[in-house]
Amino acid sequence: MKSLLPLASAAAERPPALAGLDLLATAVLILDAEGQIAYANAAAENLLESSLKALSRQKLNALFLNPAELDALCAQARQHKFSDLRQELTLERGGREALHLHAIASALDEPPASVLLELREMVQQIKLDREERMLDQSQVNKELIRNLAHEIKNPLGGIRGAAQLLEMELPPLHLQQLREYTQVIIKEADRLQTLVDRLLAPHRRPHIVGDVNIHEVLERVRSLILAEFPAGLAILRDYDASIPEFRGDKEQLIQTVLNIAHNAAQALGERIVAGDAQLIFKTRVARQVTLAKVRYNLALDLHIIDNGPGIAAQIRDRIFYPLVSGREGGSGLGLTLAQTFVQQHQGVIECESRPGCTDFRILLPLP
Repeated sequence: MKSLLPLASAAAERPPALAGLDLLATAVLILDAEGQIAYANAAAENLLESSLKALSRQKLNALFLNPAELDALCAQARQHKFSDLRQELTLERGGREALHLHAIASALDEPPASVLLELREMVQQIKLDREERMLDQSQVNKELIRNLAHEIKNPLGGIRGAAQLLEMELPPLHLQQLREYTQVIIKEADRLQTLVDRLLAPHRRPHIVGDVNIHEVLERVRSLILAEFPAGLAILRDYDASIPEFRGDKEQLIQTVLNIAHNAAQALGERIVAGDAQLIFKTRVARQVTLAKVRYNLALDLHIIDNGPGIAAQIRDRIFYPLVSGREGGSGLGLTLAQTFVQQHQGVIECESRPGCTDFRILLPLP
């Protein structure tokens, strides 16, 4: 490939003839024979989180912890083995999130041994892969829960019945003392029965479809949460009033949002005491969205955001699994049920969390 222009000057000024590259969403860099950055367009500055002036002082491979594949790609381009080379790379950066990139390297004739490098983030592909894994895992979880709950249900009835019969046969002399033991058996059997019923609830309850106004759903949840936490918690509303009604199960959606918001409110315990706990209900319209491998022109983009301590790192990737809870005494079913209800509406639910901000995002197709 011919040279686009002489490389940038020592002052790291953009050559006027390359100004058009700043309009591209793809990051474009020019590397000299030693691999030092000679030019970076605006998208490259954003990607690498640094200015051209700062980048021009260092080699590209010095920015990453694992530059071997990138170096090999550029070396092959310099040797003119192919017209251009394409490769998917994951580049680690110290203290920052890794970059998942599709890279294209092309040799330039002048200056000698220089390389034009195009870098494009694979955000959409990674998102689709993650959603596909979540759907597959959710389906496995649902089958496991259903089978396990049915296997537990029948023995539980027998255990409870046997305890009741045993209680009826207890000798009067020791009735009160021994009755304590039978009552423990009965109460624990009832507790497990309640848990089993909750596990089976999404599969038993019919899907009642009607017209749903998402803001009515959110206002209902808001009133329920504020009734339980009347002081120290503010629930802010950031609504897009243009969002149309859609077909769905209103009660399931109320339960979905309530489960998430209630978990958030419980996690905000210390901030509620301090008086600065905050929940945000935010709605927007997303366009051209792919949900469960289906493309939709419009989708509801609902965020439930809190300013709590965040989800513990050790369970962050498993929060939608059944019986996984970050709270002592929690059943670990609230988010599992929320995910099930969202998927029954052909939507997806995802979460991003860090200390001070946890954001649950629900995407549902709109007409």
